[in-house]
Amino acid sequence: MATDAQIPPQIETVPPRRTPLLAPWWHTLILVVVLLGVSLNGTRAVHSLAEGGKIPQYLGTMTLEWLLVGFIWLGVRKRMSMRDLIGGRWATLEDFFLDIVYAGVFWMGAMLVLGLSAKAMHLDQAGKIESMRKQIGFLAPGSNLELAVWFCLSWTAGFCEEIIFRGYLQRQFAAMGRSAVVGILLSAIVFGASHGYEGAARMFLIAIFGLMFSLLAHWRKSLRPGMIAHAFHDSLSGAILRLLR
Repeated sequence: MATDAQIPPQIETVPPRRTPLLAPWWHTLILVVVLLGVSLNGTRAVHSLAEGGKIPQYLGTMTLEWLLVGFIWLGVRKRMSMRDLIGGRWATLEDFFLDIVYAGVFWMGAMLVLGLSAKAMHLDQAGKIESMRKQIGFLAPGSNLELAVWFCLSWTAGFCEEIIFRGYLQRQFAAMGRSAVVGILLSAIVFGASHGYEGAARMFLIAIFGLMFSLLAHWRKSLRPGMIAHAFHDSLSGAILRLLR
Protein backbone atom coordinates (compact mmCIF):
# COMPACT_ATOMS: atom_id res chain seq x y z
CA MET A 1 0.00 0.00 0.00
CA ALA A 2 1.50 3.33 -1.03
CA THR A 3 2.25 5.86 1.66
CA ASP A 4 1.92 9.61 1.37
CA ALA A 5 5.70 9.87 1.04
CA GLN A 6 5.57 7.73 -2.10
CA ILE A 7 2.97 9.85 -3.86
CA PRO A 8 4.69 12.42 -6.09
CA PRO A 9 3.65 15.97 -5.31
CA GLN A 10 1.36 17.69 -7.74
CA ILE A 11 3.20 20.44 -9.60
CA GLU A 12 1.00 23.35 -10.45
CA THR A 13 1.90 24.73 -13.86
CA VAL A 14 1.39 28.43 -14.43
CA PRO A 15 0.82 29.42 -18.07
CA PRO A 16 3.25 32.02 -19.37
CA ARG A 17 1.96 35.53 -18.99
CA ARG A 18 1.18 37.19 -22.29
CA THR A 19 2.59 40.67 -22.82
CA PRO A 20 -0.33 43.04 -23.45
CA LEU A 21 -0.49 44.99 -26.68
CA LEU A 22 0.44 48.65 -26.57
CA ALA A 23 -2.58 49.51 -28.70
CA PRO A 24 -5.37 47.69 -30.57
CA TRP A 25 -4.23 45.63 -33.57
CA TRP A 26 -6.14 47.89 -35.98
CA HIS A 27 -4.15 50.87 -34.75
CA THR A 28 -0.92 49.12 -35.75
CA LEU A 29 -2.41 48.07 -39.09
CA ILE A 30 -3.33 51.67 -39.92
CA LEU A 31 0.18 52.87 -39.06
CA VAL A 32 1.87 50.18 -41.18
CA VAL A 33 -0.45 50.83 -44.12
CA VAL A 34 0.33 54.56 -43.96
CA LEU A 35 4.08 53.91 -43.78
CA LEU A 36 4.04 51.50 -46.71
CA GLY A 37 1.67 53.70 -48.70
CA VAL A 38 3.96 56.71 -48.32
CA SER A 39 6.90 54.49 -49.27
CA LEU A 40 5.24 53.09 -52.40
CA ASN A 41 4.35 56.57 -53.53
CA GLY A 42 7.54 58.01 -52.12
CA THR A 43 9.70 58.51 -55.18
CA ARG A 44 7.04 60.30 -57.22
CA ALA A 45 5.76 62.34 -54.29
CA VAL A 46 9.17 63.43 -53.04
CA HIS A 47 10.38 64.36 -56.53
CA SER A 48 7.20 66.39 -56.99
CA LEU A 49 7.81 68.17 -53.69
CA ALA A 50 11.42 68.83 -54.65
CA GLU A 51 10.24 70.87 -57.64
CA GLY A 52 8.72 73.32 -55.17
CA GLY A 53 11.93 73.65 -53.18
CA LYS A 54 13.76 71.63 -50.58
CA ILE A 55 12.56 73.51 -47.50
CA PRO A 56 8.82 72.82 -48.07
CA GLN A 57 9.81 69.19 -48.71
CA TYR A 58 11.73 68.97 -45.44
CA LEU A 59 8.98 70.70 -43.49
CA GLY A 60 6.37 68.37 -44.99
CA THR A 61 8.37 65.32 -43.94
CA MET A 62 8.79 66.66 -40.41
CA THR A 63 5.05 67.35 -40.18
CA LEU A 64 4.22 63.81 -41.28
CA GLU A 65 6.58 62.26 -38.74
CA TRP A 66 5.17 64.30 -35.87
CA LEU A 67 1.63 63.39 -36.96
CA LEU A 68 2.58 59.71 -36.84
CA VAL A 69 4.04 60.12 -33.36
CA GLY A 70 0.82 61.86 -32.33
CA PHE A 71 -1.15 58.93 -33.74
CA ILE A 72 0.99 56.54 -31.69
CA TRP A 73 0.38 58.60 -28.56
CA LEU A 74 -3.37 58.36 -29.13
CA GLY A 75 -3.05 54.57 -29.34
CA VAL A 76 -0.82 53.95 -26.32
CA ARG A 77 -1.82 56.74 -23.92
CA LYS A 78 -4.14 54.51 -21.85
CA ARG A 79 -1.43 51.88 -21.38
CA MET A 80 1.80 53.86 -21.00
CA SER A 81 3.28 57.32 -21.25
CA MET A 82 5.52 58.43 -24.09
CA ARG A 83 8.34 58.76 -21.56
CA ASP A 84 7.99 55.07 -20.71
CA LEU A 85 7.81 54.21 -24.41
CA ILE A 86 11.15 55.97 -24.92
CA GLY A 87 12.69 54.31 -21.87
CA GLY A 88 12.60 57.08 -19.32
CA ARG A 89 14.72 60.20 -19.13
CA TRP A 90 18.26 60.92 -18.05
CA ALA A 91 18.53 60.84 -14.28
CA THR A 92 22.06 62.24 -14.16
CA LEU A 93 24.55 63.98 -16.42
CA GLU A 94 26.57 60.76 -16.38
CA ASP A 95 23.63 58.89 -17.95
CA PHE A 96 23.50 61.51 -20.71
CA PHE A 97 27.18 61.15 -21.60
CA LEU A 98 26.97 57.37 -21.34
CA ASP A 99 24.22 57.32 -23.95
CA ILE A 100 26.38 59.51 -26.21
CA VAL A 101 29.21 56.99 -25.87
CA TYR A 102 26.87 54.09 -26.64
CA ALA A 103 25.51 56.00 -29.65
CA GLY A 104 29.00 56.70 -30.98
CA VAL A 105 30.24 53.13 -30.58
CA PHE A 106 27.02 51.82 -32.12
CA TRP A 107 27.28 54.18 -35.09
CA MET A 108 30.87 53.18 -35.87
CA GLY A 109 29.97 49.49 -35.66
CA ALA A 110 26.89 50.02 -37.82
CA MET A 111 28.95 51.80 -40.49
CA LEU A 112 31.33 48.85 -40.58
CA VAL A 113 28.49 46.37 -40.96
CA LEU A 114 26.76 48.47 -43.64
CA GLY A 115 30.04 48.94 -45.50
CA LEU A 116 30.69 45.20 -45.55
CA SER A 117 27.08 44.53 -46.58
CA ALA A 118 27.32 47.05 -49.43
CA LYS A 119 30.56 45.43 -50.58
CA ALA A 120 29.00 41.96 -50.48
CA MET A 121 26.15 43.31 -52.62
CA HIS A 122 28.71 44.92 -54.98
CA LEU A 123 27.24 48.35 -54.27
CA ASP A 124 30.71 49.84 -53.86
CA GLN A 125 31.31 49.81 -57.61
CA ALA A 126 31.72 53.24 -59.18
CA GLY A 127 28.69 52.95 -61.47
CA LYS A 128 26.34 51.86 -58.69
CA ILE A 129 27.60 54.52 -56.31
CA GLU A 130 26.93 57.19 -58.93
CA SER A 131 23.50 55.70 -59.63
CA MET A 132 22.55 55.79 -55.95
CA ARG A 133 23.93 59.32 -55.59
CA LYS A 134 21.68 60.49 -58.42
CA GLN A 135 18.72 58.56 -57.01
CA ILE A 136 18.81 60.35 -53.66
CA GLY A 137 20.61 63.49 -54.84
CA PHE A 138 17.35 65.41 -55.16
CA LEU A 139 17.12 65.28 -51.36
CA ALA A 140 20.49 66.97 -50.87
CA PRO A 141 20.52 70.45 -49.31
CA GLY A 142 21.51 73.01 -51.90
CA SER A 143 22.20 76.00 -49.63
CA ASN A 144 23.25 76.74 -46.07
CA LEU A 145 19.65 77.54 -45.15
CA GLU A 146 18.47 74.22 -46.55
CA LEU A 147 21.26 72.47 -44.66
CA ALA A 148 20.13 74.13 -41.42
CA VAL A 149 16.55 72.92 -41.99
CA TRP A 150 17.97 69.50 -42.94
CA PHE A 151 19.59 69.32 -39.50
CA CYS A 152 16.17 70.01 -37.95
CA LEU A 153 14.73 67.25 -40.13
CA SER A 154 17.52 64.88 -39.05
CA TRP A 155 16.88 65.38 -35.35
CA THR A 156 13.14 65.09 -35.94
CA ALA A 157 13.74 61.80 -37.74
CA GLY A 158 16.04 60.58 -34.98
CA PHE A 159 13.38 61.26 -32.35
CA CYS A 160 10.21 60.36 -34.25
CA GLU A 161 11.39 57.34 -36.23
CA GLU A 162 12.89 55.67 -33.18
CA ILE A 163 9.54 56.08 -31.42
CA ILE A 164 7.66 54.79 -34.47
CA PHE A 165 9.80 51.78 -35.31
CA ARG A 166 11.69 50.80 -32.16
CA GLY A 167 9.48 52.24 -29.45
CA TYR A 168 6.08 51.27 -30.83
CA LEU A 169 6.26 48.77 -33.69
CA GLN A 170 9.05 46.64 -32.24
CA ARG A 171 7.28 46.21 -28.90
CA GLN A 172 3.87 45.82 -30.50
CA PHE A 173 5.07 43.12 -32.91
CA ALA A 174 6.86 41.38 -30.02
CA ALA A 175 3.62 41.34 -28.04
CA MET A 176 1.65 40.08 -31.04
CA GLY A 177 4.17 37.33 -31.82
CA ARG A 178 4.98 36.63 -28.15
CA SER A 179 8.65 36.92 -29.02
CA ALA A 180 11.24 39.68 -28.84
CA VAL A 181 12.86 38.22 -31.97
CA VAL A 182 9.63 38.66 -33.93
CA GLY A 183 9.45 42.29 -32.85
CA ILE A 184 13.07 42.97 -33.77
CA LEU A 185 12.82 41.37 -37.21
CA LEU A 186 9.43 42.74 -38.25
CA SER A 187 10.21 46.30 -37.15
CA ALA A 188 13.47 46.18 -39.12
CA ILE A 189 11.64 44.92 -42.22
CA VAL A 190 9.01 47.66 -42.00
CA PHE A 191 11.76 50.23 -41.44
CA GLY A 192 13.50 49.17 -44.65
CA ALA A 193 10.24 48.94 -46.58
CA SER A 194 9.25 52.46 -45.54
CA HIS A 195 12.19 53.97 -47.48
CA GLY A 196 10.98 53.08 -50.96
CA TYR A 197 12.24 56.34 -52.49
CA GLU A 198 15.84 55.15 -51.95
CA GLY A 199 15.57 52.11 -54.22
CA ALA A 200 15.52 48.36 -53.56
CA ALA A 201 19.24 47.95 -52.79
CA ARG A 202 19.31 50.74 -50.23
CA MET A 203 16.03 49.55 -48.74
CA PHE A 204 17.76 46.28 -47.93
CA LEU A 205 20.70 48.11 -46.35
CA ILE A 206 18.30 50.31 -44.38
CA ALA A 207 16.54 47.18 -43.11
CA ILE A 208 19.93 45.94 -41.85
CA PHE A 209 20.49 49.35 -40.26
CA GLY A 210 17.05 49.10 -38.67
CA LEU A 211 17.87 45.62 -37.36
CA MET A 212 20.91 47.03 -35.58
CA PHE A 213 18.84 49.87 -34.11
CA SER A 214 16.31 47.31 -32.91
CA LEU A 215 19.01 45.23 -31.23
CA LEU A 216 20.39 48.36 -29.55
CA ALA A 217 16.94 49.35 -28.24
CA HIS A 218 16.28 45.81 -26.99
CA TRP A 219 19.65 45.66 -25.22
CA ARG A 220 19.54 49.12 -23.66
CA LYS A 221 15.78 49.06 -22.92
CA SER A 222 15.85 52.66 -24.10
CA LEU A 223 15.53 54.58 -27.37
CA ARG A 224 17.87 57.37 -26.30
CA PRO A 225 21.19 56.02 -27.74
CA GLY A 226 19.43 55.10 -30.98
CA MET A 227 17.87 58.55 -31.24
CA ILE A 228 21.29 60.18 -30.88
CA ALA A 229 22.96 57.86 -33.41
CA HIS A 230 20.06 58.18 -35.87
CA ALA A 231 20.02 61.97 -35.74
CA PHE A 232 23.81 62.18 -36.05
CA HIS A 233 23.85 59.81 -39.03
CA ASP A 234 21.16 61.72 -40.91
CA SER A 235 22.82 65.06 -40.13
CA LEU A 236 26.19 63.82 -41.38
CA SER A 237 24.60 62.35 -44.52
CA GLY A 238 23.02 65.71 -45.36
CA ALA A 239 26.29 67.56 -44.81
CA ILE A 240 28.14 65.12 -47.09
CA LEU A 241 25.47 65.40 -49.78
CA ARG A 242 25.75 69.19 -49.55
CA LEU A 243 29.51 68.99 -50.11
CA LEU A 244 29.12 66.63 -53.07
CA ARG A 245 26.75 68.92 -54.96
